[in-house]
Amino acid sequence: MMGGGTMNAIAGALLALLAAGPALAQQVQAAPDALAQDAAEYARLFAVPADEALRRLRAQEATVAVTERIAREQDARLAGIAVEHRPDFRIVVRLTGDAAVEDEAVVIDGLTVPIVYRTGASATRRQLTEALATHQAALAAELPHAPGMGVDLARGAIVVSASRADVDALGAAVIAERLAAIAGVPVRVRADGTTVELAAAAEGGARVIGTHPGDPRRFACTTGFVVTDGARTAITTAAHCPDELSYVAPDGTRAPLPFVGQWGWGYQDVQINAGGDPLAPYFFADTAKTRMRQVEGRRALASTRAGDFVCHRGERTGYSCATVELVDFAPGGQLCGGLCTPTWVTVAGPGCKGGDSGAPVFLGGRAFGIVKGGSYRADGSCGFYFYMSTDYLPDGWRLLGDPAAPAALPVPPAPRPL
Repeated sequence: MMGGGTMNAIAGALLALLAAGPALAQQVQAAPDALAQDAAEYARLFAVPADEALRRLRAQEATVAVTERIAREQDARLAGIAVEHRPDFRIVVRLTGDAAVEDEAVVIDGLTVPIVYRTGASATRRQLTEALATHQAALAAELPHAPGMGVDLARGAIVVSASRADVDALGAAVIAERLAAIAGVPVRVRADGTTVELAAAAEGGARVIGTHPGDPRRFACTTGFVVTDGARTAITTAAHCPDELSYVAPDGTRAPLPFVGQWGWGYQDVQINAGGDPLAPYFFADTAKTRMRQVEGRRALASTRAGDFVCHRGERTGYSCATVELVDFAPGGQLCGGLCTPTWVTVAGPGCKGGDSGAPVFLGGRAFGIVKGGSYRADGSCGFYFYMSTDYLPDGWRLLGDPAAPAALPVPPAPRPL
């Protein structure tokens, strides 16, 4: 239990969000410490020194403006932009056509970041996303098991995440050729998990729990970011979690989180629950929930690149980091009140499990999105998880701590039924 104001009502970490005071200030990571925590995980995964990892993550964020400029300049030819971490840190830009573009470089925090242009791609990113949106249902109908599909910015192709059974029975090359004929753009097929599921868990003991009407089980989810509509503050989780939730503190004490609203269909999976008292713009980023971070901004979906290094903290899996794989991703099956639109983002496993639904996806203090679900192999391990971009927060709501509200995006068209 922490003292001060509303902090004395219920023990547990949720109440650390309710008011700012001296005790809270000691628990909030300074921005450099937050990024250093993520850099330590980067150093472990990519086997580089800690100082090199930190420079790379600073460069990753600083080069967003650079790649946005490149995307504007190369709009007519752009097939994709990807961040590569091996053998060295660099950015690769794929273009259609054969006209060469001279490589360039930027220096950030003493790190030289090469920007390499590769020509010869068969389709632009716009053509890939339009083909996927137009032919999504037809592509899915070609396989016995509903596949996930997304745009691979690193290779300039639609990637179909097919079940192992379908790949073994039909062959990846045969499937790719058949689907490319329908889509009219390059298609790559990979054998992924045998199941794609929402990341809520039917068990207790997680950070927020609740029940669905008529179902005696308790479903566990994770809270994400604090949001505001300008008049009140609230906390996000996933829309497929129960409406009425209770936060479960480490000592077992519960605090109710009254239901405000949910938005769950093709391109959204977000629910908002009130915290009672005004909330501060903090979220937990460590497994033990002893340190909090402050939201300092967000990454837009259009600026998210293949290879971007991101982290998330789920109630079941704790804190972990990995790289973005696919953007413009449509999970397979009827996970969005029907087919999902290709607006989701996948992140490489193995850090996902049921109970992580609603978890924050971030780097340092920058918010990327909210976890929806994952793809699981036959042995139960996580192939990848996927998240909803903060671009798709409900109308009128924005991240508390973000200086700018998300730009209004057009509502993606619903996929045609199978």
